[in-house]
Amino acid sequence: MNNYDKINPKAPKNIENRKAYLLGGGIGSLASAAFLIRDAHMPGKNIHIIEQLDRLGGSMDGQGSAEKGYTARGGREIEAHFECFCDLFSFIPSLSDPNVSVLDEFRQLNIEEPIESHCRLVEKQGQPVDFSSFGLTTANSMELAKLHMLTEEALGATTIEEFFTEEFFETNFWFFWVTMFAFEPWHSVVEVKRYMERFMHLIGGMNRLKGILHTDFNQYDSLILPLITWLKDHDVNFDCGCVVKDIDFDITNDKKTATAVHYTKNGKEEVIKTTANDIVLFTNGSMTENTERGDFNTPAPLNRSEDKGCFSVWEKIAKKSPDFGHPEKFCSDVDKTKWMSFTITLKDDDIVFPHILNLTHDKPGMGGLVTIKDSSWLMSWVVPKHPHYIDQPDNVHVLWAYALNLDVPGDYVKKTYSESTGKEMFEELLYHMGLEDKIPEVLSHTVNVIPAMMPYITSQFMPRVAGDRPDVIPAGSQNFGFLGQYAEIPHDCVFTVEYSVRSAMMAVYGLLDLEKPVEEIYPGWYDIRVLASAAKKCLGVESISDVPLGMLLKNVEASKLL
Repeated sequence: MNNYDKINPKAPKNIENRKAYLLGGGIGSLASAAFLIRDAHMPGKNIHIIEQLDRLGGSMDGQGSAEKGYTARGGREIEAHFECFCDLFSFIPSLSDPNVSVLDEFRQLNIEEPIESHCRLVEKQGQPVDFSSFGLTTANSMELAKLHMLTEEALGATTIEEFFTEEFFETNFWFFWVTMFAFEPWHSVVEVKRYMERFMHLIGGMNRLKGILHTDFNQYDSLILPLITWLKDHDVNFDCGCVVKDIDFDITNDKKTATAVHYTKNGKEEVIKTTANDIVLFTNGSMTENTERGDFNTPAPLNRSEDKGCFSVWEKIAKKSPDFGHPEKFCSDVDKTKWMSFTITLKDDDIVFPHILNLTHDKPGMGGLVTIKDSSWLMSWVVPKHPHYIDQPDNVHVLWAYALNLDVPGDYVKKTYSESTGKEMFEELLYHMGLEDKIPEVLSHTVNVIPAMMPYITSQFMPRVAGDRPDVIPAGSQNFGFLGQYAEIPHDCVFTVEYSVRSAMMAVYGLLDLEKPVEEIYPGWYDIRVLASAAKKCLGVESISDVPLGMLLKNVEASKLL
């Protein structure tokens, strides 16, 4: 967005009498409420956020205690060109200092403590692996170049394993890529294309995780809690414990108007009647829907229930219009969309964290992801900035980890990752760290290990074509929009907080016809300097003159510029 467009829009007609119903309590709805207040001038008391759980924030969670153990299902990777995210948090006050914004605080932290990995890969029980190059051959690089050149329409529902040769999956590039973004070979290659283009400006530093930003605490405490606090200060209504069951529509002459929201609370059926002047925004899928947790001695079960929460509501309304998408493409095969992480809480530790520091030479919070290259489970760990939780005592430390191969036996624990208890997951991790002889001692001061099984965590990556994800504002919609990871935003990447915040901005600005344009997606893939830098890194050459431009840019306009 140009500075010329950074205006305070005029209030829409009768905004003081209009109401907004935001179905789902994740970052999409929270951001929508904030934009409704700041840009649409809607009174906060007219905004209702309706959430099934008793806690807001959706997938951006973080909770627990030093006595029972902390847990977080994951953390979204953030970078400096998350334009909508940065705009949102530029006006949300910091909890620690209300004179500065969350963005001010976040930016300063990353200037003072930037992420730059000094140990991205390990193998052979804690031996660092050379990660200086991507390990791509010229042929592998040309596969990536071809992916960049092809259109999404041409690629269709092609999977990653169908597009790339077997050799590609043995490269460092694939290990970096798959563990950063949690792709599986059966996922959509279109999503790989989107990631590659959207973050092309970061590819040169991908092996060191340069350009990835982190928060002071977990993302709930650092981002969601300040946002909720600001919304409460503006009298927004938070209706928790409400289970949305269906949405009624009047679909006449190509116009679609949401007329009612059906939900239950405390076992009682309730109905909200809505008019064309109201706003109804629905988060039509959740990556963390039906999450089940285990503990130190208990595996996390896989929830295969037919009740899929917001996915089930999406399935109902999708039958009412072809413009509402095809949820079955994303939530019909949990064995291809499941994923599990685990959070370790240690007390008075003088073994694990000193060992990790000696191995990686990265301070907590500044190293990012470390992947165990020869792990059968394909495990990775992250040491967050300490403390990771606002109430975390200094003698209690937290380590977060996950694996991508859920259904194969481990190398130390002869059970699958899916079947393992928190204790067994930690034992497997300690073995690969090179601490096999210290396992009993470490376990003696382990407070808890909490695994979280998420049946739909990678469902947004499933192969799909145009129309499977509905538009944020469906054709002909008068008062209804979709939010989050399962709405279509051209060129942007799912599995990011930016995607959800952008959907909120698009829905609010579009349905209320605000004069202010939505923040543009950073178009780095159109910048010849970015293309050249990425090409040099992928091909392992020092100069653009060494890049085989005839192969890379054949019949492309950019070749004339060079």
